[in-house]
Amino acid sequence: MPRPVYTPCPEGTKMWLLDLGTLDIDANFLFAGHQNAGSASNPNPVHERIEMIVYAVLIEHPSAGLLLFETGCHDDMEKHWGPMYDVSPRKRYTTVNRLDKQIEATGHSIRDVQAVIMGHLRGLMHFIDTKIPIYVHDLELTNALWCLFTKADAGPYQPSYLTHRLNWQTFGDKVTELFPGITMHLCAGHTPGLCCMQVDLPQDGPFLFTGDQFHMKENYTKQIAQGLLGRDKNAWLQSTKYISRLETVLGAKIVYGHDKGVFMELKQVPDYYR
Repeated sequence: MPRPVYTPCPEGTKMWLLDLGTLDIDANFLFAGHQNAGSASNPNPVHERIEMIVYAVLIEHPSAGLLLFETGCHDDMEKHWGPMYDVSPRKRYTTVNRLDKQIEATGHSIRDVQAVIMGHLRGLMHFIDTKIPIYVHDLELTNALWCLFTKADAGPYQPSYLTHRLNWQTFGDKVTELFPGITMHLCAGHTPGLCCMQVDLPQDGPFLFTGDQFHMKENYTKQIAQGLLGRDKNAWLQSTKYISRLETVLGAKIVYGHDKGVFMELKQVPDYYR
């Protein structure tokens, strides 16, 4: 792999973490071999459910403008998710947790966003019929379309945002610096095209947002593979090793995709990182 590089964003960069509410899910989806699985002696165990945070990252970048990483779920999630909503329904979600309201809490408007960066495709309804570029890896977009149109794996993706009415801008390398100090790393496993985002802040140092490569801290620190949400375990393990090297070389702060405990220890809007 290429040697990880710390390239700080320009001075004046600000980064906010946006709280988009929580989801509730059976632990078997997150952890392979979890005790929720029945056995001969205990065929019907008590099922642990886990509350997962949903978040996005807003970056005020002096040269690139206002950037948004991830977008959360559809505002009307129950309608658009269909049967999948019963698997992982919302647990905590009010008007305050809407994407536009969280952005307003930073002093900006969703209309100020100049680019959207997606590590894993999900709700993009706010940007349909706009000229705002949607940056995503080639493999993530093509896999999403294949999954949806063939119905081979429709669960992770929704037709509401897989449309030509978005301004798709794709990249194809293993490592891609989209903007000064903002680098995407292809980390296949959960999906073939999932990407983690590295943000090199000039004062607070490097952050690595893993997205769904690691839903929870234990996926990484204990190397517990994903449960029912996993797809390619071998690729996932290789991506885990890759991220471990990034952490070691860069000294990066790792933020997991849906770990509520880790997220709540970080600065919340209107506070921000520099």
